[in-house]
Amino acid sequence: MRAAPLRPRLAGLLAAFGTAAAAQVGPPPQAAARLEPVLVQGHYDNAVGTSDAASQGSVTARLIENRPTLRPAEVLEFVPGVIVSQHSGDGKANQYYLRGFNLDHGTDFATFVDGMPVNMPTHAHGHGYSDLNWLMPELVNRIDYRKGPYYAEEGDFSSAGSARMRLFDGLPRGIASLTLGAHRYQRLLVADSTTNAVGPGRLLYALEAAHNDGPWENPERFHRLNGVLRYSFGDGRDRSSLTAMAYSAGWHSTDQIPRRAVEQGLVGRFGAVDPSDGGRTARYSLSYGFERRLDDGVFRINAYAIQSRLDL
Repeated sequence: MRAAPLRPRLAGLLAAFGTAAAAQVGPPPQAAARLEPVLVQGHYDNAVGTSDAASQGSVTARLIENRPTLRPAEVLEFVPGVIVSQHSGDGKANQYYLRGFNLDHGTDFATFVDGMPVNMPTHAHGHGYSDLNWLMPELVNRIDYRKGPYYAEEGDFSSAGSARMRLFDGLPRGIASLTLGAHRYQRLLVADSTTNAVGPGRLLYALEAAHNDGPWENPERFHRLNGVLRYSFGDGRDRSSLTAMAYSAGWHSTDQIPRRAVEQGLVGRFGAVDPSDGGRTARYSLSYGFERRLDDGVFRINAYAIQSRLDL
């Protein structure tokens, strides 16, 4: 068997190399297309890597704005694992649950609004009674939460967790809303803020009126009046605020009823054994808060006076 001549083989190799080089030296590639930047903003800040535990974090104002709430205390349901329910009327403190455990009316969950404690010690209806019906969800700017018995600085009532709510110093725009619903549900809210109206700070004001009968055979006739006046001032390093709040409510409640009475047709499913059940409540507060940002942390002072009344 004879080998092929060397010259034809060399010519074939040179031709193949030339073809490959021509394929690589083509027209220059087009410039990469520039895309517009995309902003990804999370509604929760769980502080992974910076906090002492994974069960603490913060809820932003954008999430609070985008999710509707029927009862004021439902803002606590933004804390993962918290459930809020109601019994004995809309004017009574809610029933709170965290991770499946019943916290009664707030006994084991410490709650604060701009430094003011919501839990009431030695309350006649229950130690740690937490009534948040005076809160306006539209004014909540941020919720910092902690879950678990890890934080001694949260103090009493925090064996299951805590939530610290911070109010707006000023609103990006005024609010005027009227909500109408079934069972004569009505809610009117007016809120706004202004700058340099009184001194160099910001003045925020809000007024709320609400009514609800509920689905009950004995109408609840719940009515609520609520007002907030807040003045804040300071620069980026120092911040102060003075807040006055006033709230009053009254209602008729349809409480627990015997199942046997419903089965025997003595009481309807939404009926009441004692139609005189109900209550009246009121809350008035004046609070001052000061905050100074330091290089290694934050220095805070909170002073408050609260008067609360409940007739159940």
